[in-house]
Amino acid sequence: MTRILVKGTQITVPNSVGAATSFSNATCVRLVNSSGSTGRVVTVAENNGGSATIGTFSLLAGQTEILEKNPTDVVFVGGGTDVVGAAVGFTN
Repeated sequence: MTRILVKGTQITVPNSVGAATSFSNATCVRLVNSSGSTGRVVTVAENNGGSATIGTFSLLAGQTEILEKNPTDVVFVGGGTDVVGAAVGFTN
């Protein structure tokens, strides 16, 4: 059984690279798409400048994922306010 260690307050994931967040330099972020019907594209970038995208993935409606990233990498979604995230860790 995996247990999650909450390391920060849940926030709405920003909608632009300029507002993207590192979740206080977290290495693991729990993302939840609370929409009942709309998937969102999550982008991970090296910085807020917009020229260093690491990658993207789809977070389907109702889906939860744990994202592992470098501490200074930032995260944003392509639209909406239905994706929230919180810094997390793992414990045993």
